[in-house]
Amino acid sequence: MTQTPLNPGDSPLVREALSSVVSRETSATQTAAQPGETSGDGDGTWPRPSETRVIAVANQKGGVGKTTTSVNIAAALSMHGQRVLVVDLDPQGNASTALATEHRGDVPDVYQVLVDDLPMADIVKQVPEMPNLYCAPATIDLAGAEIELVSLVAREARLRRALAAYEAMELDYIIIDCPPSLGLLTVNALVAADEVMIPIQCEYYALEGLGQLLRNVDLIKAHLNPTLRLSTIVLTMYDGRTRLASQVADEVRAHFGDTVLSTVIPRSVRLSEAPSYGQSVMTYDPGSSGAMAYMDAAREIAHRATVA
Repeated sequence: MTQTPLNPGDSPLVREALSSVVSRETSATQTAAQPGETSGDGDGTWPRPSETRVIAVANQKGGVGKTTTSVNIAAALSMHGQRVLVVDLDPQGNASTALATEHRGDVPDVYQVLVDDLPMADIVKQVPEMPNLYCAPATIDLAGAEIELVSLVAREARLRRALAAYEAMELDYIIIDCPPSLGLLTVNALVAADEVMIPIQCEYYALEGLGQLLRNVDLIKAHLNPTLRLSTIVLTMYDGRTRLASQVADEVRAHFGDTVLSTVIPRSVRLSEAPSYGQSVMTYDPGSSGAMAYMDAAREIAHRATVA
């Protein structure tokens, strides 16, 4: 039985979480493989992208799982050897909380990067006990950035410029957690990103407002960032007991085809509990359905890099 190699540099928390994930992954792999076949993912190694993938996680609707998706995809990727930076662009700072990154009012944050031209390297912190995971925190000051950015030169490209100048480490992924709006903060994220990931909850009105987001993506692609593309849609809050959830999933797949990940993210109490402990669900409860779903989703995203 081949197991995921545990890097000697991993923290005890990551090693314990990976050990739990390994047993579940190996079991699933053996179940799926035909006699005499082996899975190419059996050793747990995921392909590293040839260059940094910058992914904006966006949806102007609140409560669809943007932050949960950003944090847990980032954690899962980092646990498989990818070097990942999460940029918290939401003034509520929930991603910073979930990654145990200090974001009091007096802590240097993304606001000062965008408005005061503070170097990104001055605010990025390593996530405790997650050697490959980093966070650029947000404080409540970021709420004022929407107004203050209006008068600044190249206001739409402030984040892109800051990330371009950030050379403190070789990153495989930069994941930008957007606020629930289509204001200048989200525009900055879309201008800085190469890819857009949209979480869609499997509930009534799931596609409401999505058209406006897609129109904004098209406008930004046409005028500000020609490389931007919608690469991933993640179905969240899936309740397999209801017919509505499967109907919504079918409708989204009919609209967006292969852009939608095969993995769906279930409703899970553990997903809600983890941030209060300053952790992603990947380390809070690695054997839970939510953790396993996000691990599978992250694997899909990592392997899509080889065919993008």
